[in-house]
Amino acid sequence: MELTVQTLEKIRVDKYLAEASEELTRSHAQKLIEDGLVTVNGQVASKKTAVTSGDVISFTLPDPQELEAKEENIPLEILYEDDALIVVYKPRGMVVHPANGNQEGTLVNALLYHCKGRLSSINGVVRPGIVHRIDKDTSGILLVAKTDAAHLSLAEQIKEHSVKREYVALLDGVIKHENGTVNKPIGRSEKDRKKMAITMRNSRNAITHYEVLERYAGYCLVKCRLETGRTHQIRVHMASLGHPVTGDTVYGSKKQKLFQRGQLLHAKTIGFIHPTTGEYMEFTSELPSEFQEVLRKLKQ
Repeated sequence: MELTVQTLEKIRVDKYLAEASEELTRSHAQKLIEDGLVTVNGQVASKKTAVTSGDVISFTLPDPQELEAKEENIPLEILYEDDALIVVYKPRGMVVHPANGNQEGTLVNALLYHCKGRLSSINGVVRPGIVHRIDKDTSGILLVAKTDAAHLSLAEQIKEHSVKREYVALLDGVIKHENGTVNKPIGRSEKDRKKMAITMRNSRNAITHYEVLERYAGYCLVKCRLETGRTHQIRVHMASLGHPVTGDTVYGSKKQKLFQRGQLLHAKTIGFIHPTTGEYMEFTSELPSEFQEVLRKLKQ
């Protein structure tokens, strides 16, 4: 593929590729450069190569690697299970499904072993059974479908905003209002394609309702209820209020003082209509011990 640089300022070639190409993130561009697959004006680029207006960048994308989730004997904390679905607790630090760079040790790997492959096939071989996701460094409850029929029913409930999804988050700073609603569209950031942003371009509506549970010196604990479920929704919406989730180095400060191991965000409650019985079911999980320890320190 070929790109002609259209910026007057000098910029590193990896950064320009990440901003100008739909196919690449910056880390992906850096990997291509390391593998000698990027040239500038016909010369092989190095990681220090800079480009400016009129330069021609050529790069070759290697054939995509086929991914397939494999069974792994990883302990699971199951809150409920029957022939149609599983309600499972995902700890902070665990990725939900395999992707480039995370092909093992994921929740899906563990589910495949536990269920002996009996998971919904709707999302293919990499994300079997996955109806909705939470971030790697977010802890909490996930709903997983065993059958295609259950998957379709649960996905429709999420689409209609009838699934109850409540999170607890610690935020930097103290929100003045007791409660409120953030109604701001979210789409891929034009400055950094690995991040989401409040934007009107290529975005989808996003609504988060919040309620302050407790206030501390410089922080506050809130409950967030999702009306929609966009990628990084709570993290983006809270940051847009000037109160990013504590520990979040992506949407908050790069230098975290209180907690350095990921955002303090927990998917606490999920409620839904069972696809088979028609019964309303609701499950709640306690905050992880490390989250509770932070709150104890703040109270002291």
